[in-house]
Amino acid sequence: MNQEPCTELDVLIVGAGFSGLYQLHTLRPLGLRVKIFEAAADIGGVWHWNCYPGARVDTSSDSYQYSMSTIWKDWHWNEMFPGQGEMQKYFHHVDDKLDLKKDIYLNTRVRSAKWQECQKSWIVTTDSGIVVKTRFFVLCAGVNTEPFIPKIEGLDAFKGACHHTARWPHDGLDLTGKRVAVIGTGASGVQVSQEAAACASKLTVFQRTANPCLPMRQRRINTCMVELEKHKKLKEELYPIMFRRMLQTPGGLAYACLPQTTFSATPEERRLLYEQLYEQGGVALWLLGYSDMLTDKAANDEVYAFWRKKTLARIKDPKVGEKLAPEKPENAFGVKRISLEQNFYEIFNQDNVELVNLKDNPIERITESGIVTKDGTEHTVDVLVMATGFDSISGSITAIDIEGKKGVSIREKWSQGTHTYLGVASSDFPNMFFTMGPQAPSGLCNGPTCAEIQGDWLTNLMKYAQNEHIECIEARPEAEEGWRQLVLGVNAMTLFANAKSWYNGANIENKPFEPLSFIGGIPLYMQRCREEAENGYKGFILS
Repeated sequence: MNQEPCTELDVLIVGAGFSGLYQLHTLRPLGLRVKIFEAAADIGGVWHWNCYPGARVDTSSDSYQYSMSTIWKDWHWNEMFPGQGEMQKYFHHVDDKLDLKKDIYLNTRVRSAKWQECQKSWIVTTDSGIVVKTRFFVLCAGVNTEPFIPKIEGLDAFKGACHHTARWPHDGLDLTGKRVAVIGTGASGVQVSQEAAACASKLTVFQRTANPCLPMRQRRINTCMVELEKHKKLKEELYPIMFRRMLQTPGGLAYACLPQTTFSATPEERRLLYEQLYEQGGVALWLLGYSDMLTDKAANDEVYAFWRKKTLARIKDPKVGEKLAPEKPENAFGVKRISLEQNFYEIFNQDNVELVNLKDNPIERITESGIVTKDGTEHTVDVLVMATGFDSISGSITAIDIEGKKGVSIREKWSQGTHTYLGVASSDFPNMFFTMGPQAPSGLCNGPTCAEIQGDWLTNLMKYAQNEHIECIEARPEAEEGWRQLVLGVNAMTLFANAKSWYNGANIENKPFEPLSFIGGIPLYMQRCREEAENGYKGFILS
């Protein structure tokens, strides 16, 4: 809601997605003056912004929600993988239950924040000129929220409709009968392409890197009254167990990989398991297989070969198949974010769909009416979809002009390498914390799970500060260096180490190539956070 904002706060939270809303809810009982500033016109984070055709969650609905029984007891999902509209309804349900909007300022984008050493506070300024003094500054700005648009000659000259998927018009855009170009084949590119192929007169998909997609196996969840009552009883019995189990698995989901290694199984056993996981759908083939799939290249090659055979069987033209599922992939299977699809590979069998491989035939320029590739072809376009991804994980933080106690911005500090402690704080930036940010599980963890783990930990830290009359909390440089080395060391033991993906910042020019997520898994992360609290927060300077 948009009331006259307080000029002085105890805690200012940036962002009203899963993390920000949970942080607000957990901090309220401490009696702190806490508010959220949200740039969008509604709550929901990425599920407000991502309203492009086909926008859909790629985590099953049972897992992709808060664990609070007050919310899930009377909420029913309609689909296994909810669309953007259903996610928006879910966040409105959350607000109805927790009464959050009274402490949220919508259409309020934070432009800058500056630490005032003499006052031990942050001075935060918004685009609209609102200035707030706050003791604690908590960034819950999300993993993939800062859109990235590559520099392409002539892009500004294009006369048709042009939108990044994360800035799609909320009143919609009809693609029927249009000539549509989609640049990018990550999750949003795949989803938009599936929708456009069904109604556009011509769809041209521009692929930079072949990125394996897995069958979603989408299904509706029965909503008849008898089945609904059965489902409700089952939820009440199993949901508490499921949410506890999610804290025991590496990705914060209700399932984990097998303890068995790939080559300890016979070829027959492996094949049958792969078939089972592939038919199960979702991320099963990626995350539920043998334990060494993401650490042993030979084991990884086995999974890729199986996936490739399945995929090529769905594509009629062998040349197109080789572009979408190459014999020698650029990355190991699963070290780039796996997208889920419903009929993505089949659309390339349609006469109105064309694939352009940018490795062989890059874009040279964009004209008023289309895209010119290196071979001289001009692809005439009415609608240009920029499914070009994000400055992920750290980008939503560095997009804000944040100046710490030494007059150095967080963007400058992280320009040569990211330094955080526990993925929640950075030295020289007192009383500033972030969730779902760099060097936390973030991009490799179920979003709501990570939001609750970090949200609870930060709330306990602030409660400790209240009880001990602590005014200022700052990560120690030696503690953040130790954490950085752990993040780098664990990552180096996996196939993620060489991935050309946003997991490592490889999609952004001049961004350091480094792991942006803690890959050690949720149990180890929770253990380190718990030890820090039990040791009196020795990794922080408490003054």
